[in-house]
Amino acid sequence: MRKTYKYRLHPTKNQTQKLEQTLETCRILYNSCLQDRRNRYEQTGKGLSRIEQQKILVADKKRVQLLLDVHSQVLQDVLFRVEKAYQGFFRRLKENTKPGYPRFKGEGRYDSITYPQKPGFDIVNGRLKLSKIGHIKIKLHRQIRGDIKTCTVMKDGNHWYACFSVEYNPDGKPVPIKSIGIDVGVKSFAVLSDGTIIDNPRYLTKSEKKLIRKQKDLSRKKKGSSNRMKTRLTVASLHRKVKNQRSDFQHKVSRYIVDNYGFIAVEDLNIRNMVRNCHLAKSISDAGWGGFLLKLAYKAEEAGCRFEKVTARNTSVICSGCGENVPKNLSVRTHMCPFCGLVLDRDHNAAINIINKSTVGITGSNARGEAVQSGSSWNREAPSERAG
Repeated sequence: MRKTYKYRLHPTKNQTQKLEQTLETCRILYNSCLQDRRNRYEQTGKGLSRIEQQKILVADKKRVQLLLDVHSQVLQDVLFRVEKAYQGFFRRLKENTKPGYPRFKGEGRYDSITYPQKPGFDIVNGRLKLSKIGHIKIKLHRQIRGDIKTCTVMKDGNHWYACFSVEYNPDGKPVPIKSIGIDVGVKSFAVLSDGTIIDNPRYLTKSEKKLIRKQKDLSRKKKGSSNRMKTRLTVASLHRKVKNQRSDFQHKVSRYIVDNYGFIAVEDLNIRNMVRNCHLAKSISDAGWGGFLLKLAYKAEEAGCRFEKVTARNTSVICSGCGENVPKNLSVRTHMCPFCGLVLDRDHNAAINIINKSTVGITGSNARGEAVQSGSSWNREAPSERAG
């Protein structure tokens, strides 16, 4: 099984210059490879393969000094990225979706490099050794479990991070027997089928006034000035803080669910279409359903839990007590069934329907988990700063 560990880097001024120069060289190479493929297709009607571009790269390294200052495998990874961009383009063409032809990377838009094998990088005496760059101070806030396969160095604003892709075997811990259905929402972040309510922290909303003020300051700065650059980094740091808070919250909630439930059922949501609703787009994006479900899925796989997506159709309409349809507007937050008399919170009713639609619910085995008092809240710690 693959897992990624992310750590904060603290490079020196000289190392920062080398990292930025490496990013710029890789960006120029990426754009050059993209242009070569376009030119070949316009001239011959056929594309240029990655193997052919590797041969061109070998010849270019003999005459271009900048390419010699970058580790060879990092340069080869750039060619893999170009290849991947074209594969995605042709896949989308076959699927009859918006293809999105591979585009050139503008200045500052190429923000990561990858060392695909260990000789190019290593962790030595608590520092990250990168070929052609040096030994960089790294904050190893947790132990790496497994065999490190690749290392990706990323730039986020004025912060640098190292991401290690690791191959490992999960521990064989006992899996909980309880089952749960999860209904994600905007008013509450999630409601579980056993009645547990997880509040929505709304991190973006809480930081919105400060972000608006800083964005106004940025718009007033002269383009190209040092003051504009400083303000831009300030805005980026605010966005990074919101992102880190949201990610930390999602990790804690997903860990709580995986530790307590052995079968997890969620709605199969098309979030991309849902954010087209101009009235709910900001709230849905602030909640971060996609990131949460992604974390929940891989944590469930790691722990040996079953994770299942069910169709979202009519989960809020069907009565979980008798199965009859009870139509209601989005503004109606309480489910009141005229057929069986069931009165329940709208989201709680939807969560029960989600677990009932799953394979566990169909077989009738512990479909609703162990009942707790309806309306109880999940107690969580205040989010902590990560990778400081």
